Amino acid sequence: MLEVEGLQAGYGASAVLFDVSLRVGEGEVATLLGRNGMGKTTTVRAIMGLNAPRGGRVALRGAAMAGLAPEKIAQAGIGLVPEGRMVFPMLSVRENLLATAANRFARGNPWNLARIFALFPRLQERQGQSAKTLSGGEQQMLAIGRALMTNPHLLILDEATEGLAPVIRAEIWQTLAALKREGLSILVIDKNLAALKRLADRHHVLEKGRTVWAGSTAELERDGEAIRGWIGI
Repeated sequence: MLEVEGLQAGYGASAVLFDVSLRVGEGEVATLLGRNGMGKTTTVRAIMGLNAPRGGRVALRGAAMAGLAPEKIAQAGIGLVPEGRMVFPMLSVRENLLATAANRFARGNPWNLARIFALFPRLQERQGQSAKTLSGGEQQMLAIGRALMTNPHLLILDEATEGLAPVIRAEIWQTLAALKREGLSILVIDKNLAALKRLADRHHVLEKGRTVWAGSTAELERDGEAIRGWIGI
């Protein structure tokens, strides 16, 4: 589904990514792990074209993405739930969802308002409210719903449960598990290693802008002591 090889990127004259490689298979959940400041968000931004890659390869379903405009990458089938949620604060919940709605790949059972409201009943209850009036957890549900409304091949979540109450975190993890059961490919960044190990098939560890370890959940369990310093636990 997604292949990243030797990715390099940065901000202005500052290099942040030097050699990032990762892979998300069809229907897989994969993670990006690492301490703060190691390049996880920059990796996501480079994949999405928000920071133009300076080197390396990004491919979605075999098609090159590096160098394309962000909207072209989104239209190719990547849905992003960004760090900080970034919902449209002055638009209603319903308007936020409809703003990105598309079924470019003619799915037989596409994500639409009815399916999003079934997934997140709280959004249906608040569909007429402006997004700025929602709680942090509700805004995260809205950000996920907005990304799903693009009917993506791949969903990327940056800091999926950061700052959320425990009950909301549990709901988000349950949602991601349900999306995995539907066969959606997912790349997720989060600090909750226990939840990630239950959910994910593949893991990637970043250290100072480089992929220093990659493997399955079983291999993560096996090598946990060796990578403890890299992931900050």
